[in-house]
Amino acid sequence: MKIVCLDALTLGDVDLSEFAKFGEFVSFDMTKSSQTISRLSGADVVITNKVLITKEVMDATNLKLICVSATGTNNIDMAYAKERGIPVKNVAGYSTPSVVQQTFASILTLLNNVRYYDDYVKNGEWVRSEIFTNLDAPIFELSGKNFGIIGLGEIGKGVAKVASAFGANVCYFSPSGNTQDVPYQRVELDEMLQACDIVSIHAPLNEKTKGLIGKRELGLMKKGAIISNFGRGGIIDESALAVAIDERGIKAVLDVLECEPMSENNALLSVKNKQNLLITPHVAWASFEARIRLVNLMVKNIEDFINGK
Repeated sequence: MKIVCLDALTLGDVDLSEFAKFGEFVSFDMTKSSQTISRLSGADVVITNKVLITKEVMDATNLKLICVSATGTNNIDMAYAKERGIPVKNVAGYSTPSVVQQTFASILTLLNNVRYYDDYVKNGEWVRSEIFTNLDAPIFELSGKNFGIIGLGEIGKGVAKVASAFGANVCYFSPSGNTQDVPYQRVELDEMLQACDIVSIHAPLNEKTKGLIGKRELGLMKKGAIISNFGRGGIIDESALAVAIDERGIKAVLDVLECEPMSENNALLSVKNKQNLLITPHVAWASFEARIRLVNLMVKNIEDFINGK
């Protein structure tokens, strides 16, 4: 078999040599759309994260298997792959612990004013202090807070478990309308936004979640409440969020944006209350351990394909 990885750079520094056991393995750091067909010449299997595998690509190549190095398959023409009889295998569940951990690392950074106090010490202010502590930037506990979760999949459940361990009062909103057998109250979106001190999004982007949180919804939130998005960009109206941060004291933690990489004219780059905004570049999924699990599961996907599973 010939296996081609089109965007290995998105996997970082994990070892990909295991794929060579199946035959010839060729890896490219990044691939432009104009290069895709030529690089897949003679390939039986493609590994891709963000490189599009379109009808044109499938018609011009002889692919027998499409491996997606992610959970989402939106970069694949799934309907045409099915028509052509080309299996598409993605990877699910590999990043749950990583995303849950990053969710709380980010939320707690705001609640505990970690950046302020780290700067305070490193700028030499503590050296010049007359007392042993500094209380200029208030710290807030998770215990007793109302913690709402939008999307109670595996990641949402993991976040709920940790929030509960901190002593938060957890509730959830299901964009799909499903009620689950869980020890958390199911509420409607408006009720959650009005009641919760923290709202954390862990839902996919689809027709029910696109633009779910806009100007009206942000206006329902308590002043000073935190909204986080570890689902997909496009669920929150970023321009409306920028206004809410500056005008209503809303705090925000984001790991995903509608346009990635971030566009230079994104309204969030111009917020005045920068201390109330934390943005990470879509890294929550990418702990070293999660990326190792991802590669191992892709290897298994190829093994299953070879064995007719």
